[in-house]
Formats: sequence, C-alpha cells, structure tokens
Amino acid sequence: MTADEPLEHRWPRPPRDGYTVGDLFTLPELPSRTELIDAGLVFASPQCMFHACVVDLLVDGVRRDRPDTLDVIRNMTVVLDDRNGLAPDVSLVRTEAVTGPDQMSFRPQDVLLAVEVVSPDSESRDRTTKPQKYAAAGIPNFWRVERGGNGDEPVVHVYELGPLTKAYVHMGMQRGQLKVDKPCTLEIVLDRARRD
Repeated sequence: MTADEPLEHRWPRPPRDGYTVGDLFTLPELPSRTELIDAGLVFASPQCMFHACVVDLLVDGVRRDRPDTLDVIRNMTVVLDDRNGLAPDVSLVRTEAVTGPDQMSFRPQDVLLAVEVVSPDSESRDRTTKPQKYAAAGIPNFWRVERGGNGDEPVVHVYELGPLTKAYVHMGMQRGQLKVDKPCTLEIVLDRARRD
C-alpha cells in the first residue's frame, strides 16, 4: 500500500438478530473500549484529559479507602445479559469475583458501584441508558460524574437503587469533596482533578 492509496477498513456486519456478549469478546479488531447495548456495538471516542484525570482520581480515592473485601476496576465489561455488556469507567466489585489476569468481565451481582464520567459523545447513554440498565440488573450504587460550571471541576451525582422501584434514587450532588457511606465509607477530594 502506498501513501496515496485509501485505507480500507471492513466494519463488522451485524448478525440478523444483533450481536451477543459472546461476539463482544470474540470479534477480531474491535476497539478496546467497545460496549454492547441492546445487541448493538458502541464504540467510544478517545478520552479527553478531564475524563482521564477524573477516572484516575476516583480509582485512586476508592482504592485507598475501600475495605479488603472490595476491588476497584476500570473499564471492564459487566455482562448484564446476553445482549448488553457495559464497561463502567470505574467499578467497585467483590474481591471474590476477581478470578485472575485473564478475566474479561464481571456479573452484575458482583458489582456494588458503577461510575460513568460523562463525555460529549456519551451524554445520553451515561445519563439515561446506562443507569437504567445498571438499575434493572440490580447494581446497588451508581455515580454519574459531569463537568461543573467552570469546565474542569468534577461534579458527582450519587444514586442508590430504590428497593421497591428497582430504579435509582438521586441521593445528592457533590463537588469539592465526595463523602459517601455506600457501598462503603469513602472520602475523595475532587478538587485534585483540576490540579493533577
């Protein structure tokens, strides 16, 4: 191929009934941040610095404060059902569910917290689609992180699963410092995301 020849890429052709989670793990050459939503493949755009810094900040903060019975994981698929495999930016999972270095996914019953950092290309998914699916799967806690008014301050919306409705209940919006007692006691200084 010469520099003047167009680069040809073959996109995977969806099966008649859509993709399954098995396809998500076996299709060759899928981008690393691919998710399966309602049997369709969703490719994530490259991360911006805000997204990367907030994910690092949350992973470090949760890892520091979590009990030994829980592990913090980034961007790993949670298999909700055969047609939905979502990869939260950050997850808090039961340590006993971590099986080794070749593990590629978790079950929703092993996830106590799913966190999504909103990006321009994923606003609708992060605000509506993903929380609805996490709640329906029984994941007890969800955080949605957005940019604050100045553009570089993270604002964390904290949700807990309502026992009767099986939908998330908004428990508050936190900025500057995140303090929660579910799924475990955590204190994370959010202002560090601007400085780091």
